Amino acid sequence: MIKRLLTFKNYNIADWFSFYRIAAAPFLLALIWYDLRIIFSWLLLVSYSTDAIDGYLARKLNIVSPRGSQLDSFGDQITLSVGLFGLFYFENEFIITNLTLILIAFIPYFIQMFIAYFKYGKATAFHTYLAKLSAILQSIFILYSLFFSPEYILFYIMIVVGILETIEEITLIFMYDEWVSDVKGIYMALKDKRRLKKSDSTL
Repeated sequence: MIKRLLTFKNYNIADWFSFYRIAAAPFLLALIWYDLRIIFSWLLLVSYSTDAIDGYLARKLNIVSPRGSQLDSFGDQITLSVGLFGLFYFENEFIITNLTLILIAFIPYFIQMFIAYFKYGKATAFHTYLAKLSAILQSIFILYSLFFSPEYILFYIMIVVGILETIEEITLIFMYDEWVSDVKGIYMALKDKRRLKKSDSTL
């Protein structure tokens, strides 16, 4: 799957912004290794900014594609993982103190990933509104924590929204027999012709 995503033929400008997030990950990890918190924080901000840019360009230029959606999701996962690793390193005391709550939030996420790979052979790329909100809250919390210090109210909101978003993702996986991208939520899925056609063909 990764090899297919990193085949550079016919990449568009939105894809390149997504690829930047993937390519930047090793450099960000190196900054953590060398304990360069400020530089890491600013470059992580750049990576998060490209997530907003590539989505805007894809819609504005009408270059949305399944490969682009999958690449975007992969870039998001890589950036989130690096951001969390940085947060663990630079704010270790906060992470240890709230480890139980963090695990409660992440267990449903790992379950969702397992179900997706078992059913589709790859991660989902639904890009729901709730997923976008969750990603925004995660990025704000991580960046705020790195530039200043962790804010508990924002942390709790992020955890709740993240759990709700994961539950929605799991629900959508069970609603779609085949992998699809860009499903904005359960309400849209109920009217989605891609799902309805599949249901009709089984009657």
